[in-house]
Amino acid sequence: MTQNIGVDPQSAFARYLQVADRLPRTAAGGLAETGMFTDIAARFDLILFDAYGVLNVGETAIPGATDTIAALRAAGKAVGVVSNSAAYPKAHMMARYARLGFDFSASEVTTSREALTAHIAGLPPCRWGVMINPAVDLGELATLNTTVLGDDAESYDAQDGFLLVGADGWTDRRQTLLEASLKRGPRPVLVGNPDLVAPRETGLSREPGWFAHRLADRTGVMPVFLGKPFGQVFDIALGRFNRALRPERVLMVGDTLHTDILGGAQAGFATALVTGYGALTGLDVTDAIAQAGLSPDFIVPNI
Repeated sequence: MTQNIGVDPQSAFARYLQVADRLPRTAAGGLAETGMFTDIAARFDLILFDAYGVLNVGETAIPGATDTIAALRAAGKAVGVVSNSAAYPKAHMMARYARLGFDFSASEVTTSREALTAHIAGLPPCRWGVMINPAVDLGELATLNTTVLGDDAESYDAQDGFLLVGADGWTDRRQTLLEASLKRGPRPVLVGNPDLVAPRETGLSREPGWFAHRLADRTGVMPVFLGKPFGQVFDIALGRFNRALRPERVLMVGDTLHTDILGGAQAGFATALVTGYGALTGLDVTDAIAQAGLSPDFIVPNI
């Protein structure tokens, strides 16, 4: 199975602008400050990082990222990850971080998959069709009544709802089958990864959010998004550190205006936009901020 590679940064950003009305709303923010990341982070008690485009690109650590995490720990700062990575069980992610040289504990890492499973726990049991690479261990999703979606058209109509978890190997044919089934009978669609794209070694991959917005355009079914920029995942993350911590003492660091920066601002956190490796690479960042109407508190090339 292969990633849905092939989206350029300008097209991805344009798509975020098109779907902005489906995202949380927040104030535009003021003039962003620039500076050395470690100097900026020194002002905060808890620093939360996005993963792709900030800590790593695909399966490769971004140069200097592991040293920065170590320096923050040495300075007495709490650090964590808030990621929209939902395609794998958490143990898989923790093994990746260790392989890349990061020393995060499981309690320091919060994923949109955890927000998804917490949401599902409050719903009645039903049959779920799952967008995911069939070669991947379903992990805790295996405890549900799930069917991995493939090329069998009848299997789509047999489901009570759909979980969009991982787009690795997802095809236009399967997307068309899903949309056709939803047109015949609207049912709930839960999105475990609201990202439109993610930085990989060979380019930007289309993620579940990309396909979720497409089906909303074509079927009128409005998905429920679990992950950045929506609030559940930030609530889970903050609860793992110190709920008494004032939000303004938290810094959210990410590469995407419409997920990391918007989501962090919605949670009341300060925000830092990383521009060197992620979804805005090669774009005029000042222009992108103006078009999006979303200004981070800080802008840095990398951490």
